[in-house]
Order: sequence, then C-alpha cells, then structure tokens
Amino acid sequence: MFAFICQRRLLRRLQIPSATGANPSRPSPRGPLLSSHGYSAAAIAGGPCPATTSYLISCGLSPAAAAANKLCIRSTARADAVRALFRSYGFTDADITEMVRRASVILNVAPDVLRPKLDLFASLGVDPRKLAATPSVFMRSLDKHLVPCIQFFRGVIGSDEDVCAAISRAPRALRLGNLEKTMRPVVDTLRRLGLTDKSISKLLVMEMGVLTLSPDRVSQIFEDLRELGLGVMETGFVYGISTFCRLSRETCLRKLALYRSFGMSEDELRKALKTQPAILHGSSETIKKKLQFFQDELKLEPSDVIGKPVLMTYSLEKCILPRCAVLSVLMREGKIDPNINLRAALIGSADVFSKRFVLRYAHDVPDVVKAFEGKITFEGFRDQDALVH
Repeated sequence: MFAFICQRRLLRRLQIPSATGANPSRPSPRGPLLSSHGYSAAAIAGGPCPATTSYLISCGLSPAAAAANKLCIRSTARADAVRALFRSYGFTDADITEMVRRASVILNVAPDVLRPKLDLFASLGVDPRKLAATPSVFMRSLDKHLVPCIQFFRGVIGSDEDVCAAISRAPRALRLGNLEKTMRPVVDTLRRLGLTDKSISKLLVMEMGVLTLSPDRVSQIFEDLRELGLGVMETGFVYGISTFCRLSRETCLRKLALYRSFGMSEDELRKALKTQPAILHGSSETIKKKLQFFQDELKLEPSDVIGKPVLMTYSLEKCILPRCAVLSVLMREGKIDPNINLRAALIGSADVFSKRFVLRYAHDVPDVVKAFEGKITFEGFRDQDALVH
C-alpha cells in the first residue's frame, strides 16, 4: 500500500465500514431514497422540498436551480458539516457552490465517508479546484475504486507528481473509468499496438481520458493516425492520440471536411495534423470563424494558414485580435512596414510577441499596451482602423 495509506490517521478511516457493507457514499441504484430515510412527501411525489430549496440557495445556487433540484436534504447539520469539511481542505465557497450545482447529493454524504477520500487526494497534491468541477468522483468507493485506481496509475505513470498532474487534468477519468473493464484493457491495447511504457506514461499525464475509451476505439485511433503518416515511435503520435481521444471519429471527419471546404488539400492537412493535431480542438463554429478571419480580414491564403497550423490553435479573441490591434497601431504610427509578414508576426508566445512589438514601442506609442490588453478593438489594417473603448 502507499505511504499515504500507511498513515495512522488514514488507516483508521479506511477501516470504517458501512452498516450494510455497501458504499455509503453512493446513491441507491433505484433512484432517490424513500421516505424511510427522511424524505418529505413533496420530495417523494417529485415536487421541490421548500427547506432544501432554501438551503441550496444559501449554498449559492440560483432560486430557479435550487427549486428544480430533486435533492431533499436529510439534515442541515450534516450538510453544514460537509461544507465545513471541504473548506478545511482548501475548497473555496465558489468551489463548494460548483460542487453542489453539479452533484448536490454530496450534501447528504457522511463527513466520515468523505474525509478519507479527501485525505487521499490531498496526499497526492491534487488541487481542490480541479476536483470541484467533478464532485461525483467523491461518490466512488474508496476501497473498491479510488485506491485501486491510484495504485494502477502509479504502476503505469510513475511518480505521485505525475499521477497528480494526470488526475488534475482529467478527473473525469477517475469518475467514469472502470479499472478492470476499461483502464487495464486500454493500457494493454496501447502496449499491444506498439506504444512504449514511457509514451503511455506521457499520454496518461497529458490526457487520462483515454482510459475511458474502449480498446476498439483506441485501435481505430491508431489506424487513423497511421493513415495520416504518423509512426508510432514519433513524438507527434502521442499528441495525436491525446487529441483524437477527446473526439468521436465522426467529429474528426466533420472538422477535416470543414478545412477542405476552405481549399486545403489532403496533403496539407496530413502535414498539419502530423505537427499540430490540436487544429481539431474547438467547435466547428470556432474553427470556421478563425478560418474566415484569416481569409477575409488578413487576406491569408488557406495554404498560408495550414502551412503554420499553430495559428489555428490560438484563441481568436484572446490572442489573434489583440496582436492584430497592436500591429495596426504600429502601422498607423509608421513604426512597422504595412507589408510586414503577418503570419510570421503573429506566431510565437505572448512573451515573444510582447518583447518584439509591445515593450519595444511602449514608450513612443503607449496605445500598443492598450491594444495588447484588449482595450483597443481591431477594425482591419487600414488608416484609423483602431477604436479605443
């Protein structure tokens, strides 16, 4: 067992059994608990419980969300204790509100059931805020699911630091995954298909959600990546799996068709996906919006865009538009050539761009700072094209 399980405090809690031998933190598979557990007649009939509605509002839920909630709190004292427990482990009131919004049933779970689970995650160093978005992970059995999964992760991933990073990036995998039905079979499939243990560890740290897929889906991803010309030993292969496992095959095909509709060739797409599979991230609408902007506003050819596919990974609103506004201000002030290579100017980290175009000119042209901060709207590359707001 792990060192953190060997701690006396945690061991005592791990030995707390439920009265029936079942996991006391999990709801009945038949739905809401019945009146013998303290539910009101209104709750049994499917109507809102006024006391619960009031309490959920005090937790930060909107009146409408609270009224629509099916929960009936057994004990406000227990619910208060649950909230106090989470606060003691570093969860903010906003985190707790998010948890209640997503899984209000957690307010009915005994604190003694929750505490050892919190100890487990705290021992790994998992940020409470990461868990707040997936509170149903606390509804999984400690002994039958969480501890065995952590043991498995350590055996495959390695250090607790990397296990923490993997869980923090995709806690849903710990909630949705089944150790024997999906997790082990997926890792076995990755090995069978030629991925090294080092690459598997890297993949799980990047995107542990792959453990929720079926072995057949993993095999299909390998086949698709090979069709794109990626070899299993290439660095890009792991990144390709990470990207493809977040999308259904139908979604991938639909997004590729969208790129083709803008005039990109199969060869161009294949090369782009080999170096930057993240071009498939984001919704189809977001991808279309970026492509239209590059084409209509920046007058870039499709081949120019897909030739530097990292451009498609930048946020239009948070990155591309502010940078264009900076360049526009500098053109207007005669600081840079209007015929500057836009594609080359836009590529790079925020620090690189700032040093090259913001800090360098900030003293003579203060507006570049406002533009970089999003306080100047980009209106196109033409005279008087920037509008301060």
